[in-house]
Amino acid sequence: MTAETLQTAPAPDDRRARHNVAVLVAAQAMLGAQMPMIFIIGGLAGQTLSPNPCFATLPISMIVLGSMLTANPMSWVMQRFGRRAGFWLGSLGGMLGALIGATALYGDSFGLYLVGSLLTGIYMSAQGFYRFAAADTASDAFRPKAISYVMAGGLISALIGPQLAKLTTDILPVPFLGTYLTIGALNLIGVALFFFIDIPTPPVPEHDAPRGRSRWELIRTPRIAVAVIVGMVSYALMNLVMTSTPLAVVGCGFGQARAADVVSAHVLAMFVPSFFTGHVIARIGVERVMALGLLILLGAGFIGLAGVGLTNFFGALVLLGIGWNFGFIGATTMLAGAHRPEERGRIQGMNDMIVFGCVTLASLASGGLMNCSGGSPQQGWVAVNLAMIPLLALAGGSLVWLALRPKDD
Repeated sequence: MTAETLQTAPAPDDRRARHNVAVLVAAQAMLGAQMPMIFIIGGLAGQTLSPNPCFATLPISMIVLGSMLTANPMSWVMQRFGRRAGFWLGSLGGMLGALIGATALYGDSFGLYLVGSLLTGIYMSAQGFYRFAAADTASDAFRPKAISYVMAGGLISALIGPQLAKLTTDILPVPFLGTYLTIGALNLIGVALFFFIDIPTPPVPEHDAPRGRSRWELIRTPRIAVAVIVGMVSYALMNLVMTSTPLAVVGCGFGQARAADVVSAHVLAMFVPSFFTGHVIARIGVERVMALGLLILLGAGFIGLAGVGLTNFFGALVLLGIGWNFGFIGATTMLAGAHRPEERGRIQGMNDMIVFGCVTLASLASGGLMNCSGGSPQQGWVAVNLAMIPLLALAGGSLVWLALRPKDD
């Protein structure tokens, strides 16, 4: 192809991709509001229901566990029946989980509350595929921006979710019951919203069609392995610190409203950068953006270790959100460009299973570190922030390893 031909070649038509991005942004904004609501009240409700304070964050851990367990089945459903079917299934799981959680709160049952939390993980798993769905119909040039824009939809959820949590926490005689009923209603929106998604269902492969690499071959691919590690660490550390933050803020005497404000600032910081993260990736490269995200996460840990004043909580959680954004969107972009279409269901499901498996461990550790690693909330908060260091070393080391490899390997 000549230089003249290259110059006159038409730009890719991303109209369908932009339409899908609009639908996914709306889903991220409206349905996604339930996640900050749950993270604000989940540990507090768990602390109320649980017979042991060390298990206060176990309900949130069950949500992440449910997401991990359903990541591969959800990926298979989307590969076989299309994104719409998978997203509908996620909304159904979120609605059932919220209604069971409301029943558990009304009946003062910690065990039933855990069951509801596990089912909520079905929604969390489906939401994790919004970013991949954004890339399905996008050109190579638009892909990082599409992923970034969909993640930016969380900005609206960051505004809506905490305010809904404040308004509904005590609206009924049973604390938090109104919040869970509201979450159930939010999931009904998804049933109508996903009628408008326009992503073709992948064709059933012919007998002699290319099958792509096996899971073992995929995970041994250097760029895929590093993308999985950085995505896993970014999400796990975000969950570790965010899950324990309401407990720490309330434990240090600032009240539930202040805890909601801190989490709101954090969720805003998670998604506001998404308006330009894709452009930054296109300009300086995905590896540099991922490295910058890890450095910002390290800064969040240092601010958390510096004290337990309200300024420390806000500063640490804002940096935590920005670091997660750069690390996780960067990892998603690297992963999306490192596999072939026929490998999509295999690698995306495996990636989210690994990521949310590590996040499950982080959320389990969060309550233990916060409530059972010292004699005070201050000591627990220090333990949570110190726990970030080894995982950051793992992710940073993987990026260095990738940079030192031969470029054609």
